[in-house]
Amino acid sequence: MHNYSVTEFILFGLTQDPEKQKAIFGVFLILYLMTLMGNFLIMVIIKMSQTLGSPMYFFLFYLSISDACFSTTTAPRLIVDALSLKKFISYNECMTQVFAAHFFGCMDIFVLILMAIDRYRAICKPLRYTNIMSQRICGILVIIAWVGSCIHSSAEIFLVLSLPFCGPNVIDHYFCDLQPLLKLACMDTYVINLLVVSNSGAIRMVSFTLLLISYIVTLYSLRNQNAEGRQKALSMCTFLFIVVVIFFGPYIFIYTCPPTTFPIDKIVSVFYTIGTPLLNPLIYTLRNAEAKNAMKKLWCGKV
Repeated sequence: MHNYSVTEFILFGLTQDPEKQKAIFGVFLILYLMTLMGNFLIMVIIKMSQTLGSPMYFFLFYLSISDACFSTTTAPRLIVDALSLKKFISYNECMTQVFAAHFFGCMDIFVLILMAIDRYRAICKPLRYTNIMSQRICGILVIIAWVGSCIHSSAEIFLVLSLPFCGPNVIDHYFCDLQPLLKLACMDTYVINLLVVSNSGAIRMVSFTLLLISYIVTLYSLRNQNAEGRQKALSMCTFLFIVVVIFFGPYIFIYTCPPTTFPIDKIVSVFYTIGTPLLNPLIYTLRNAEAKNAMKKLWCGKV
């Protein structure tokens, strides 16, 4: 590991305008609280409901955990820094944020893939679905997703820890991310950037392609379903597809671009670090009849 003289970084944030920073504090505080409440509500509904025991809701439970943690890696720092004169973050805190953001971001990707596999099995292999997607198998798949996420984020943090930081320490972002940190390194980062793109970019491009193929195959197989079953499956696949597009679009834009950062990168990052974790509970509750019915039963039971 290289020796470094920089012990802390300064986060530039979304803007330096004092009036806009006040607005950012209020808006993102509300969004973050809504994200935590929405994902916590999903977890409570799934655990307490007797009707949401299918593998899809099992995976949705872990997606909600991952979303809440993913948002927590970036949103609190953005909210606090909006009212701070000096937006300092220590070297160790910065490295921890890089690891956590990539760990939970990758976990989101893997859980979305598991949910796509579940929908494919449920629609295309209905007779063998119960045996294939048993509780034991689902648990093993989630463990594999956790291990895969840890391997990915460990590789990313290893690349960052190998960088020497000996001069500029202002990160033109609202959280510690790979591309802004590469710009501050006191060395040629071309090779490391290629490794970052091949790791983060490849995972997201391959995952996005696999998800698109799985949904296309699943939707094609719906032609053999009856009208009611086709409408229900089409509705769920549509919700999942919306989540995938919103989540992967900004991700691919950030991690497959050349080693050059643009002002719009920070705005794009907001969509997948804060926007998607908020949208997931809204999509899976407000647009899902089973979840809404389970919520009503639990609410009526408590009242």
